[in-house]
Amino acid sequence: MTKPTISIPVQLPSAHYNVLVGATALDVLSEQAASLVKGRRALLVIDDQLPDRTIGAAVTALSHAGFALATTHLHALETNKTLAETQRLLIAAADEQLDRTDLVVALGGGIVGDVAGFVAASYKRGIAVIQCPTTLLSMVDASVGGKTGVNLNTRAGLMKNLVGAFHQPSVVLADVRTLDSLDDRHLRAGLAECIKHALIAENAIEERDMFQWTQGIIPRAIARDQEALIELVARNVRVKAAVVASDEREEASSTVGGRALLNLGHTFAHAIETIPNLSPDDNPENAPLVHGEAVALGLIAAAYTSRELNMLDENAVQLITDIVNTAGLPTTIANLPDDATILHLMAHDKKAHAGSLRLVLLESIGVARVVENVEDEFIAAGLAAIRA
Repeated sequence: MTKPTISIPVQLPSAHYNVLVGATALDVLSEQAASLVKGRRALLVIDDQLPDRTIGAAVTALSHAGFALATTHLHALETNKTLAETQRLLIAAADEQLDRTDLVVALGGGIVGDVAGFVAASYKRGIAVIQCPTTLLSMVDASVGGKTGVNLNTRAGLMKNLVGAFHQPSVVLADVRTLDSLDDRHLRAGLAECIKHALIAENAIEERDMFQWTQGIIPRAIARDQEALIELVARNVRVKAAVVASDEREEASSTVGGRALLNLGHTFAHAIETIPNLSPDDNPENAPLVHGEAVALGLIAAAYTSRELNMLDENAVQLITDIVNTAGLPTTIANLPDDATILHLMAHDKKAHAGSLRLVLLESIGVARVVENVEDEFIAAGLAAIRA
């Protein structure tokens, strides 16, 4: 028997919407689209690696709802998450004469969701977007909370998500059936964000057992147990929704933490995932790192930096290393550049203030906080821990 779809509310000052999680969530795309917007034109942005059956289901649903539909594909690579691709999609929306009552639908992983969401935020100063995430990472993280945007090539190199907007979706449809087309590497990559949520769960929803629960359910998720995947996605969305509700636009002070806590491990990750020759298994054919692999390494680096600052004990560091191993994600990486190069990349992270790094670090498993002005020697201890 199919488990019922779980509806998780996201309640923000600017918007209220639901995240629907289940094995039939895409089946309601037709009714959701028809009820959420007055217009009947839509731009469907599709991850070009999705199987025909997933694309066909979305096209059929929107057509049955009476939408005049334009479709466009995006190859989901960080190097395609650009202003040029945004412009191409904006022109497609204009060519189809979408107006402010019409709709953008994102069907794909986090890259597709970020770019399509930014198009929706920008076109005619903002039109509705429905997020239909098809990767574990996008289901538990990228599709919820309204962060949209693209990368920027600068003189300092590729800078992640430097251009964007906050633009909340009208609904998120997380259908775990779409994970069937995801290869093992990308499924495991999504588990990095689940581990991150478990490490901040007490901050978010005062839940003390999420880390242990996550450790236990990971093998079932890797085995693609549908019920386990639904439970995993739903529980992680609740954490993400709670954090976003407390600080929608990431304006909380470092003392409060707020939405910045979701960046645990990410300042390290955003630096190393822009380095093109890094591979999770030292095989050049598997370079570069995908986002979740970089986040896994970032979580390890953050744990060791926390330990170096006497915030976290050795046992907790080992437990974090163990859960990353359980997920089949890298805990060390070969060919990292020297510390100075990585510190330079980290200094350009969006969370830096006036060139000073703000890191999210751990006080215990489940509790994180923002730390300002972390000295290079402590960050270097984190980087040393992930060097193969």
